[in-house]
Amino acid sequence: MSCEKTFSEQADELEFQQMQELGQLMIYKSAIHKLADGEWLNDGNFSLGPLKPSLMGEDPRLPKMPEKPTLIDFFNYRFGPSKQHLLQSAALAAKNGLPEKMVLACLLHDISVVAFFRPDHGYWGAQMVEPYVDEEVTWAIKMHQALRFFPDESVGYEYPEAYAKRFGKNYQVDPYIRRDYELARHHKWYMSARMICLNDLYTFDPDTQVSVEAFEDVIGRHFKQPKEGLGNDNTPASHIWRTIRRPANAL
Repeated sequence: MSCEKTFSEQADELEFQQMQELGQLMIYKSAIHKLADGEWLNDGNFSLGPLKPSLMGEDPRLPKMPEKPTLIDFFNYRFGPSKQHLLQSAALAAKNGLPEKMVLACLLHDISVVAFFRPDHGYWGAQMVEPYVDEEVTWAIKMHQALRFFPDESVGYEYPEAYAKRFGKNYQVDPYIRRDYELARHHKWYMSARMICLNDLYTFDPDTQVSVEAFEDVIGRHFKQPKEGLGNDNTPASHIWRTIRRPANAL
């Protein structure tokens, strides 16, 4: 009798080796994270694997969140060091005299990159904040994703050197990005999205640490904080905030 394991059994073992155990709780990695790691196993077979107690609810490995978390709480307890990109960009926007609403847009423009997903971050970020901010802020966050690839000499915006290094000088955007750029450049809020691009810092001062509390008044005036707490309210974006709060929930 052969002791060799089938491909399906090997795949199951690999999957569950990549699950981290915390005490008696199974910690699962979401499928999207596996795909981002280049993990693709598809032999047509499926197994639930071992049925063990799984993490649901608060994750003791992460900083404890208040029962009714605010945007500032998410900055402090769920956003990592890359949040300095948001904070320093917003500080630059304030220094450049932008209206508070646009300072908030700069503060939130890459919120998806910092807290959720990198791909299509403008679209995800806009969806995350749409119930809580002015429509112009949502639109600007969404459209900055397309505008950042297209120079505008009239306002002094050049194609970012960082993009040329990352993607190559001959990189061509996807058709939907060009489509949204063409839509945005004739829109009444074009300059709002362009202002995000102009204040989108690609070089950071490592000796400067901006605190989110510096924007407490701006957030208070322009971000509609739900009284139930972000994620506890009932909006089309609530599930995203719950996911960020408890990213390892089994379901």
